[in-house]
Amino acid sequence: MIHPVIMAGGTGSRLWPLSRQLNPKQFLKLTDGPLSMLQSTVARLDGMDAQKPLLICNEEHRFLAAEQMRQSGHEDSCIILEPCGRNTAPAIALAALQLCENADGDDPLMLVLAADHLIKDVDAFQKGVAQAVPLAQDGKLVTFGIVPHQPETGYGYIHRGSELAVDCYSVDGFVEKPDIQTAKAYLASGEYLWNSGMFLFGARQYLTELELHRPDILSACRAAMTDTSKDLHFIRVNSELFAECPSESVDYAVMEKTDHAAVVSLDAGWSDIGSWSALWDVSDKDSNGNSLNGDVIAHQTRDTLVRADSRLVATIGVDDLVIIETKDAILVAHKDKVQDVKAVVEQIRSDGRHEHMNHREVYRPWGIYDSIDSGPRYQVKRITVKPGAKLSVQMHHHRAEHWIVVSGTARVTNGEKTYLVTENQSTYIPIGQVHSLENPGVIDLELIEVQSGSYLGEDDIVRYEDRYGRK
Repeated sequence: MIHPVIMAGGTGSRLWPLSRQLNPKQFLKLTDGPLSMLQSTVARLDGMDAQKPLLICNEEHRFLAAEQMRQSGHEDSCIILEPCGRNTAPAIALAALQLCENADGDDPLMLVLAADHLIKDVDAFQKGVAQAVPLAQDGKLVTFGIVPHQPETGYGYIHRGSELAVDCYSVDGFVEKPDIQTAKAYLASGEYLWNSGMFLFGARQYLTELELHRPDILSACRAAMTDTSKDLHFIRVNSELFAECPSESVDYAVMEKTDHAAVVSLDAGWSDIGSWSALWDVSDKDSNGNSLNGDVIAHQTRDTLVRADSRLVATIGVDDLVIIETKDAILVAHKDKVQDVKAVVEQIRSDGRHEHMNHREVYRPWGIYDSIDSGPRYQVKRITVKPGAKLSVQMHHHRAEHWIVVSGTARVTNGEKTYLVTENQSTYIPIGQVHSLENPGVIDLELIEVQSGSYLGEDDIVRYEDRYGRK
């Protein structure tokens, strides 16, 4: 039985402005279809002899991850929360320790997957995993190498060695991202595969290798896992102890040092969608080579990626561009320069702006709010509360709030009073009043909130009670 472990950390800053720190690319619908990248990764496991996936994500993404897992039919899947990012070797160690705790002496097979990869041929992927199982059961640490179809300078490579079985090889070495001439030589030799960052190995075998090559990482992870707290399906590790763990990738910590590495050759339409140009590469295109998503008019435009999320975008006489429109930001870049998006994100951060952090629409465990308008001493939000959900019992020192119900029914606690507010009705929450908002109905509650006061920041919230465990 395989135990899928899905790593859903990271911020995906190269896909800004769609990917933001609080809503990164693994939770977005980047390709055609109704599923996010995480949900597509989960769906890829359907039909396999596998347990429910174990998810590893950042603390700040926990409710977004849990909601997407619930929508995928895995509401009871375990989610390990990393208090801070320490790269893949520690993250996998946390999962391995958790699996071993419940394994009764067995060595559970971990299928380690990234939440933000695209695989078009699911059958080929599952076949490759099946080929890797005997190797992993024999003590090999198996990685999956992608058959290259063009010279690529953006990926690391695996130099395959002797053949162990059909499409399965020993590993002669891992190679850093090459220059273009070296990449062409790798492609011509037929001996090199792209390093996908996917793995299959026994949890105990991985911990044994980690203890041999990086005992400091294993020691820190073990210490952090001896002091965990459970909240719903979340497992929180000790934040202070985990923060002392060195940050290292699984490749550097284990795979490049072990004598037990093997690689399965995989040709399954894989991409890590690490940039906007990579998304254009794998997207469906029209006769002019354009990938268009949303309300787009493309006139005399070729080989261009356009994504319009909230308004009409028109292009005239342009080639080889990436144009990404969101409610609060627009990116226009040449396809050859999209790697520099990270520099723009750093500029936004250093300028003290917020567009790198979240969208106008912000996800909360109870629903979504959209900041429609703001100005001196006022802010307007459109709030959607899911059926049965409730905002925290709270108070604000600096702002009053007017709530106007657009659809659905709200149960409002306003000081000592609790009452219902329905469509086309409104209510007022004075400054300093303890209050809460709940959706007691079976359809979404939508309302307009008008805030007024001297300070309107999200940190002006004093919580007295919260069913989602927020401070």
